[in-house]
Amino acid sequence: MRLVASIATALLLITLTGCASRRDMETLQSDMDEVKTRILGMEKDISGVKNLTQEEMTRRLAEFQKEMDSVRKGTADLQATLDSARVDMQSLTGKIDDVAIQAKKPAEDISLLKEDTNRRLTAFEERLLKVEKGLEDLQKNVADLKTAATETPEALYQKALDTFRSGDTQKARELFNKFLERYPKHELAANAHYWVGETYYGEKNYDQAILAFQEVIKNYPDKEKAPAAMLKQALAFRALGDTKSARYVLKKLIEEHPVADEVKTAKEKLKEFK
Repeated sequence: MRLVASIATALLLITLTGCASRRDMETLQSDMDEVKTRILGMEKDISGVKNLTQEEMTRRLAEFQKEMDSVRKGTADLQATLDSARVDMQSLTGKIDDVAIQAKKPAEDISLLKEDTNRRLTAFEERLLKVEKGLEDLQKNVADLKTAATETPEALYQKALDTFRSGDTQKARELFNKFLERYPKHELAANAHYWVGETYYGEKNYDQAILAFQEVIKNYPDKEKAPAAMLKQALAFRALGDTKSARYVLKKLIEEHPVADEVKTAKEKLKEFK
């Protein structure tokens, strides 16, 4: 429409100015007719497009409604299927729980049986260890009895004394104690007690040495090892810093055993205390 208006305006201007020729007028008229024809064609086309669009929209709406109906039906069918599956699942879950309970019971029984078996095995192993230890002790006792049957008291005493002189005070003490256990009334018992004291004294275990020497002093006062035991007991007291007890034992040694060989040493030690 703007094109037609422009052409009309141009025609009016040409007419007013008086500059237009007939040929020009005809050309303008021809252009006007062509424009009108084109406009009519365009209006027809636009009307057709409008109608076509409305039909297309109607058709598509119909198709969409059809699809929606189909989807609704499919959704309803799917919901029904899901509900049925849910019921089946609940039933299956119940069955699985029942099976799990039934399967769990034997497992628990097996676990309890296993624990009981392990407990019994542990107890059996402990008893077996005790039996084995008892057998070892019995074999050791039998061996000791066999040795005792073939070994004289003097031989055992001499073995202990040789062990002490070799420097193995602990082993020597074990042998002297074994001698005392087997032969507590033997004439060498006082000597064995004395040498037990010497093993402790050599290890600087002065408290135990004093007790061992006391066994000789108290129970065997008339034996030749009694003065020696008193002298070493006094030295043990001095090693512990108890000079009062050491002085007392030395004086007692000199008084009770005036002719013993240890008296000379005892007097010298008393001088050192002054």
